[in-house]
Amino acid sequence: MLQEFKKFISRGNVVDLAVAVIIGGAFGRIVTSLVDDLLMPVLGIIVGGINLTALKIVIKEAQGEAAELVFNYGMFLQAVIDFLIIAFSIFLIVKLMNSFKKKEEEKPEPPPEPSEEAALLAEIRDLLRDK
Repeated sequence: MLQEFKKFISRGNVVDLAVAVIIGGAFGRIVTSLVDDLLMPVLGIIVGGINLTALKIVIKEAQGEAAELVFNYGMFLQAVIDFLIIAFSIFLIVKLMNSFKKKEEEKPEPPPEPSEEAALLAEIRDLLRDK
């Protein structure tokens, strides 16, 4: 069982997936910082100083030691904006990579060398045309 696990874990796909998850997590933090620290303050100014993360509906007020029960729709809106920006960023990266692949695919391959028979027939054709 240990040998099978070693074989499974050393496959390229598992390692690639692990690297992708780590890079994706770091990318998510970068985009979250972009949204929280750069875009949301500007958006707050545009919409009149509203802080989206503070938007909530209080369902039940705090009583004694029990915390208030709230519906944090502002946090949800923030998460949706984060997701849309991450999705759009990934879309742009994939589109950029696909354009590089298309450029590689568009390079014309040199025509294959004609076979010996085709070269002989072309020579006969050229001789007949010259007569």
